[in-house]
Parts: sequence; C-alpha cells; structure tokens
Amino acid sequence: MTFTDEWKKLHWDEVKLSIYSKTHHDVERALNKPKRDLEDFKALVSPAAERYLEQMAQESARLTRQRFGHTIGFYIPLYLSNLCANACTYCGFSMENRIKRKTLNQDEIAQEVMAIKAMNFDSVLLVTGEHETKVGMNYFRQTLPQIKQSFNYLAMEIQPLEQEEYAELKTLGLDAVMVYQETYHPSTYAEHHLRGNKMDFQYRLETPDRLAKAGIDKIGIGALIGLEEWRTDCFFVAAHLDYLERRYWQTRYSISFPRLRPCEGALQPKSIMSDKQLVQLICAYRLLNPEVELSLSTRESAHFRDNVLPLGITSISAASKTQPGGYANDDQELEQFSISDERSAESVSLAVQARGFEPVWKDWDRSYSS
Repeated sequence: MTFTDEWKKLHWDEVKLSIYSKTHHDVERALNKPKRDLEDFKALVSPAAERYLEQMAQESARLTRQRFGHTIGFYIPLYLSNLCANACTYCGFSMENRIKRKTLNQDEIAQEVMAIKAMNFDSVLLVTGEHETKVGMNYFRQTLPQIKQSFNYLAMEIQPLEQEEYAELKTLGLDAVMVYQETYHPSTYAEHHLRGNKMDFQYRLETPDRLAKAGIDKIGIGALIGLEEWRTDCFFVAAHLDYLERRYWQTRYSISFPRLRPCEGALQPKSIMSDKQLVQLICAYRLLNPEVELSLSTRESAHFRDNVLPLGITSISAASKTQPGGYANDDQELEQFSISDERSAESVSLAVQARGFEPVWKDWDRSYSS
C-alpha cells in the first residue's frame, strides 16, 4: 500500500465542493474540538473561516508554544547544481530555459561550506536540479561525506530516488528529504511537467513512502501554491500527512508553503493566495496537527515572516541563495527563483530574538539519538 491508494479515494471536485460548502457552524465546531480531523481542516481552510482568523491564530500560537517552546530552527539551502533534465513551466532550472549551467566540484563545495559555516549554520538543505546522470547517485556519493563533515544536520531536495538509494544516502549522512508534489491534481500536473522523469505523477506521489521505508529521519511535503486552487491542493497535503503519520509513525514530518515566485520563463499563478490566506493556511495546519514542523522560506518578505513567526512556524531559512556557488560567488544568472527576504543571517536572527524567540542553529545531535 502507498499513498496512491488513499489518493484514488479522494476526488478533487468533491473535495473542493466540500471545502467551499463549509459554513461558520462547521468552523466553530472545528475550533471547539480538542482534536481535529481532515473534515475539520476543510472547514479551517474554507472561505467561511476567514472571519475567525484571530481566534485561529491565537490557538495556533498556543499549540506551537506548547509543543515547540520559543525556539525557531534555522537552516540554509546549498545549491549544488542547476542542471536539469525536466521541462517544468514554473522553474528557473527547467531544461528549456537558456541560463548558464553549473555543477559544483569539490573545491567549489568547500568554498560554499566555508561561507555558510561563517554565518553560523549547522543545518543545510542540499538542492540540485533533477539530472540523474550528471547529478545522481555517483555525484551524491562523492559530495555527501564531504559536506557532512561540516554540518550536523543534512537535508536534500533532489530528484526522487529508489528506496535502496535513500537507504544508502542515509549511511552517508543524510537526515531529511524535502519532496514536494507541486500539485495533487493530475491533469494540472501534466500541464506543467512537459518533459523528463518528473512527468511521472505517481512515482513522485509515492516518494515519501519510499523515504519512510528507507528510515529517513524527516520528510518534508507540500504543494507549490499557485499551480492549482490552493485550498484543495493544500487539503491533499494534509491528507498525505495524515496517511504518512498513521503508516510511518516513527518518522518526523514538515510542511512548507512555497508560493510561486518570479523566475526565468515566469508562470502566472492560477490561484492567487493573499498574505492573510497564507496565515489562515499556516494556522489550519497547526490546528490539525500540533506536532508537525512548519517551515517558511525566504520566498516570503521579511515583514511577513517576522509577523507570522509566532503563529505556528518552527523553522526558517535565512540569507538564502538559489544558485550553485551563490555564497562564495553570487551569480544571479544561475538562480532558480528570486528570493524576497534578502536580510543577512545575523539580521534575521536578531529579528527573531526581538520577538522573544531563540534561534536554533543545530537541529539535533546524532550522539543523543544513539
């Protein structure tokens, strides 16, 4: 069994209709429950819930402090390559975009690592385009041990792999993998993935199953907000999380909220999400699941991130560069997308502290888990 079996039971149009049919009575019922289910989540992301945002925010903040205290985890993306064998309408790395291509060698990686360590980070997210021949397992076998020497916690956002490949990367120091379905609507998915292995909707959908079976410590999921109607897509993320936690309860999970950002060959969002609606979504996820980690990247503005921080977010990126070699040699022609919060890591840390939170640069210590 995989999530595909659960996904087939959920019909997009029925879910969408159910969400938009929710009333204020459904929202109040959900808010008054001590433990909420997926039907309650529909109410909390519905238009009817927008008038209850203050109440949702207060409860979301309370649940987050109860579980995570006043700590905010810090991480930074390290882009290793922008080579990609996929054609995706929304991504600056798409093979059809005429940008300079680069894959970091060991010396260049060492320079990036040095620059990142100088900013105090100890948790890094390795990112590549999806190119299994030039940036595949052989490349990862060479680079992971080198990078792991310098960082306590190592996550990856790369092309989907087989279970045994994830298990091998775990032996090389891999702790977490972020894999976003982009959209859970199959025909919309097909519209945006035109060439390459990423066209395989089901293989990507089942990637978290393979990750969990391989024993990866943490799995990040999410939808690219803007490809489809956001309330329905984000419900499918919640359903995916619910399935994963029931089936693979020993694994940790995180959810991210990437909204479409300007990039080479920019795509106009099909569904526009306002800042207020993103706050609603963050609170809805927290009210559904007090345990899940919620991450907010530098795609969002400094003002928005600072103000939404207390409401449910548990980890943030800072000082991000979205191109290979971006920390040692900033070349914007190589970037995947434009970031919005361009503050230094130190500035973000000070802003977090000013709001009464403690920045945590170290996700966990392996010696504590043995």
